[in-house]
Amino acid sequence: MSFDATVLTMFPEAYPGPLGVSLIGTAWREHGLWTLETVDIRQFSKDKRGFLDDTPAGGGPGQVMRADVIAAALDSVERRGRPLLYMSARGRPLTQARVSEWAKGPGLIVLAGRFEGVDQRVLDARGFEEISVGDAVLAGGEAASLVAIEACVRLVPGVLGQAESLSEESFEDGLLEHPQYTRPREFEGLEIPPVLLSGHHADIGKWRKAQREAATRERRPDLWAQHLANQQAKGE
Repeated sequence: MSFDATVLTMFPEAYPGPLGVSLIGTAWREHGLWTLETVDIRQFSKDKRGFLDDTPAGGGPGQVMRADVIAAALDSVERRGRPLLYMSARGRPLTQARVSEWAKGPGLIVLAGRFEGVDQRVLDARGFEEISVGDAVLAGGEAASLVAIEACVRLVPGVLGQAESLSEESFEDGLLEHPQYTRPREFEGLEIPPVLLSGHHADIGKWRKAQREAATRERRPDLWAQHLANQQAKGE
């Protein structure tokens, strides 16, 4: 069973973008491990000019995407048990835990909004989950949808080829990833940390764990607090 992604968007030409390159693109085009479909929301407008937005109820700047047009676009797609995501700055944060959950399923249907947003009624009526990729506002949901889909697809078995390489990545166990190094041994006066060249795997493991803990403590105090709470709950 492949992971099937469908995106509802005003701009199908924005895809596949980065999803079409490297191992992820090969897994799609050559091996069929996942699929990508775009649905042009404009095709479902009842307006002869193709408009799919209107002024916000209650007044205010900008335009809002109409519920009936979004619903018609969504209803043209076979859902097949796939979760519905709406990429929104006010949504719940995209997390590795949710990504891992979705990657095990049949795929995603993602709504990439524009303008001032989407009529809330279609989100409620169709059961969309609002998801944010960060505390920043984008011009539309296309870039955010690419992030969500890529995060899932790379976890699909066979896409990246090295399952063991995923175990020490950022967020997999609540900690950020350790820094990486490769040749040359010296670059602009900076050396590879000696422990990484020692060949002593236990020491390397300890160093990497310490680096992960330090990075998490410094850069993501929220994750560090949760990590400490989890360790305490486990009695560690």
